Formats: sequence, C-alpha cells, structure tokens
Amino acid sequence: MDLGLRDRACVVTGASRGIGKATALALAAEGAAVLLVGRRAETLEAAARECRNAATGGRAEVLALDVTDADAGARVLEACETRFGGIDALVNNAGTSAVRPLHELTDDEWEAQWQLHAMAPMRLMRALAPEMARRGWGRIVNVCSSSGKRPSQTNIAYSVTKAAELALSRAFADAYASKGVLINAVAPGPVADELWLSSGGLADQTARARGTSREEVLKGVAARIPLGRLGTEDEIAAVIVFLCSEAASNVAGAAWSVDGGSVPVIL
Repeated sequence: MDLGLRDRACVVTGASRGIGKATALALAAEGAAVLLVGRRAETLEAAARECRNAATGGRAEVLALDVTDADAGARVLEACETRFGGIDALVNNAGTSAVRPLHELTDDEWEAQWQLHAMAPMRLMRALAPEMARRGWGRIVNVCSSSGKRPSQTNIAYSVTKAAELALSRAFADAYASKGVLINAVAPGPVADELWLSSGGLADQTARARGTSREEVLKGVAARIPLGRLGTEDEIAAVIVFLCSEAASNVAGAAWSVDGGSVPVIL
C-alpha cells in the first residue's frame, strides 16, 4: 500500500532511540525526507545512517537540540525549510518517565514533565502548523500514553502531563483540520524498549520500589495487558506512520490507543 509519503518532509523528535527511531526508520522506508531531532548529535547521526540505509529515495538529516528550549519550534522550522524546502509532518515523540511515588515528586520534577510533554509539543505545533496550513497539507502526531487516559501511580506527573498533551492535541486538531492539517495522538501502553528494559529502566526501578525482581515486574505488567505482552517500537511506529500519511485523510482529533487493550474503554 502506497502511503503517499514519498518526498514528504517529516520531523521526528526523540528520534535517536525507541519509538522515535523506529518511526524515523519507517518514514524513511516510505521515501520520506526525515529530520531526526534530539539532544545527542552522535546517537542521532547513528540513527540517521540507519534511516539512509532503509530509505527508498528519501533523505535523513539531524538537528541536535533540546525540544524544551523556548526557540525549539523556530529552529526546527528553519531547519526544515533550509534542508527540505518546507514541512509536511511532525511527530512529537520526545518524552521520558521514572518511577516516583506521588509524595516524593518535587516541584522541579513536575515542571520538567510539564515542559517536556506539554510546552515542547505546543511550541513545535505553534511554529509548524501555520506553515503546514499555508501549504494546504500537514500531519501532526503526538505520542502520548495510555497513562494519560488512565493515570498510573508509577509517576503521576507523567500521567497528568500526558493527559494535558492529549487535550492539547484535540485543541490544535479543532483549530487546523479545516486548513488541511490533521492532528492526532497515539497512546501506547508499556513498550519493550529502552525506557522499560534498559539497565536502571522502569522495570528495574519498579523492582527496587517493590522489593521484587525485574522478571516478576515484567511478568506482572504483561499479565495486565489483554494481549498478554508488552508492545514493540515497530508496532507503535506503524500507527504513527499511517497517521502521517495520505491514507489517514479522514482522521483528525483522535487519540488512538496502541496498548494491547490496556485501557478498558472505547475512546
């Protein structure tokens, strides 16, 4: 199936690893020109090389910046216009979490989650959506979380700011759908990626907090998912890429759960 992404200029934040890297690879495989955005130039360039190997006529460039910087939106737009001649799609994927009991969360930790999951995607959409509207075509996908729909005690600040990102997605979708810019969110559940599985990641942090093993933690997480397992980066990326495509021409303001059935509601 041709998704109509060949030569489309696409931005992916948090693109050096995890869901962001998988999304950049999938877009490159569709022939898109991809700008990989993240804080670490070296790991971004390694991911870009993989994208170039996967590309079927597309391109991959890197931009090292912190998306929480106040001028990040303007810098991303300038990079796209300079390197690709414009902007067609934005994937706001940058994000992170850690195991933090509610009573231990500091004001600084709340603020950091707010800046990363609400202010950063807002600034990028505020900068890029008008240019997409001027061109008459655009796609924006915000990578949120199932915990934004059903708060998790793992890190309430993460859940609350992801809920805010879901609301932000809907608000921008309403403002831009009539201008040809379709904005949606995806809400992954637990994913078998570095955030969960790396040494010191969420599995290890949860195990320490509960006084159990990481194996027991992962077994318990999988048992609470109707599908019976954690998702994969490629599974999330496939939905994101579809929402960036011509094929998603009648999807706007949606919050697609990609969580193996974790959230037991129809939303």
